[in-house]
Amino acid sequence: MMPPKLVERSIRPIVAEALSDARAVCVLGARQTGKSTLVKQIAEREHPAAYITLDDDATRRAALEDPTGFVAGLDDRSVIDEVQRAPDLMLAIKARLDTNDAPGQFLLTGSANILTLPTIVDKLPGRVDYVRLWPFSQGEIENRHGSFIDRLFDRDPPRVQRAQVGRGAYAERIATGGFPRAQGRSARIRERFFESYIATVLAHDLEDVARVRRIDGLERLPSVIASRSANLMSTRAIGVDLGIDNKTAASHVRILEELFLVWRLQPWHSNLGSRYIKTPKLYVTDSGLLAHLMNADASRIVHDASLAGQVFETFVAMELLRQKEWSRHSPALFHYRDSEQREIDVVMELRGGAVAGVEVKTAATIKSKDFAGLRYLRDKLGERFAFGVVLYTGERTLPFGDRLAAVPLCALWQS
Repeated sequence: MMPPKLVERSIRPIVAEALSDARAVCVLGARQTGKSTLVKQIAEREHPAAYITLDDDATRRAALEDPTGFVAGLDDRSVIDEVQRAPDLMLAIKARLDTNDAPGQFLLTGSANILTLPTIVDKLPGRVDYVRLWPFSQGEIENRHGSFIDRLFDRDPPRVQRAQVGRGAYAERIATGGFPRAQGRSARIRERFFESYIATVLAHDLEDVARVRRIDGLERLPSVIASRSANLMSTRAIGVDLGIDNKTAASHVRILEELFLVWRLQPWHSNLGSRYIKTPKLYVTDSGLLAHLMNADASRIVHDASLAGQVFETFVAMELLRQKEWSRHSPALFHYRDSEQREIDVVMELRGGAVAGVEVKTAATIKSKDFAGLRYLRDKLGERFAFGVVLYTGERTLPFGDRLAAVPLCALWQS
């Protein structure tokens, strides 16, 4: 599973294309996902530009003390890394963009979701294209583009033969996750990385997001959420575990979302005739980080069926989230659950109305009942339903009726 020395990021051409049209482009993502490497590569090749990082203390102080003068002194094309560390720069950037509509003036990165920061939001409407960069997808690690989503909407599911069988075939991959610095490392070294990563993010970026240096209970929040990853969100239950009220717990969850450590999957709003659950689901955004927070190694993922269900579903949901960033169809992602206990782990919907569904099972054998939710969705939607798959740990793709199939999990990155 050791990746090549240089992992080609699938969104790289998307960022380069955006720079040819938008006045500024901002790459958003968690720390240590490769944002700096990506923008440096683009600034050296596709879009030559000067590189500046606000993680440098002297540079950040200059930007904070005189943002207008700082921007005035920049080249016509500039990369500003970690722009959330000097949020007042956005007003100075806006002033320059307002007087110059040339494309590609700024390539920005942010390790906090600057779209939600009160000091930045609404300062650059219509002037910046935003692109998300997540940890490596498995396709990127394997030097494959990844077209699983597009295959489903094209009604052409991956036809896999002779896949490795069982949870053990995937456990180490899941426990490693997608962070670049976790790749090819021993379990012990990965653990040290994840420990320092959580501590650094909460110490380094908390002030940028929450405008405070410390929030009581926040350091325990990642582990509390990890125990509920891939489950319906309950800030009330989270608050009970942390000894805080519901409103405070909701605020804490939002902070981790803004740091790209947690992702909220909204319920699919349907008109299928059944009452549907309107509660979102929460996920830790990387399966390796999730395994660390749950104190689980590859062996435990294999042998603990309950934990395996959580981490496998989280792994799949995050792979789909990564892949949608460059998918030709680029669907919106949801989950579905109704009062009749029918559920679908991930529902994908295009703007034109086409829908595809993905269920996740850790078993190597699939039964007809595993398709209950997908079959219901297909029958209700008719031709709007493109395809539904159950991802499992079996050997080959198996048809299960009209526009339904069981597909080995490895099809996510091998297709």
